[in-house]
Amino acid sequence: MTYAEYRALEREAKTKHEYLRGKVFAMTGGTLEHGRLAVRMSHLLTRELEARPCRVYSSDVRVRVDATDLDTYPDVSVVCGEPETAKSDAHALLNPIMLVEVLSDSTEAYDRGQKASHYRRIPSLRAYLLVSQHEPKLELQVRAEDGPWTLREAGAGERLVIEPLGIELDVDEVYRQPPAR
Repeated sequence: MTYAEYRALEREAKTKHEYLRGKVFAMTGGTLEHGRLAVRMSHLLTRELEARPCRVYSSDVRVRVDATDLDTYPDVSVVCGEPETAKSDAHALLNPIMLVEVLSDSTEAYDRGQKASHYRRIPSLRAYLLVSQHEPKLELQVRAEDGPWTLREAGAGERLVIEPLGIELDVDEVYRQPPAR
């Protein structure tokens, strides 16, 4: 499928599709916990970045990786400054500073491996955050000023510093359950 055909498909589709070099893959829905954690991350990031010129986007926003010809829908995207879109597609975001994926059993290997490799090719990207569904654990890949990526982890009772955004997240707050009724 050409990229133009893919864009036309996405405009009319009832489900989202990932595009990689002419191949199109349907994206499945997530679990209740996946959805809760994605919304929780969006909420906490929006709160922490409120006074900054940053925008937090949901999984409805498609991100384009020009270098590898990938279009996908991260669980959460953050852009600081003005959003930039592809010349050929005003709905494809090009300049996230941070992407977040809530790990699913079916996509964890892809999110950690091939997808992470694609994401690291986005010039503006400085942080890639993986959120576990099975335990209170955040894994942050951060690009240093001179280019290499490093991994930082935080678990229950810890805080995770996200230097590219100038914020900290409390792991316990990310995983906090609403009170039972």
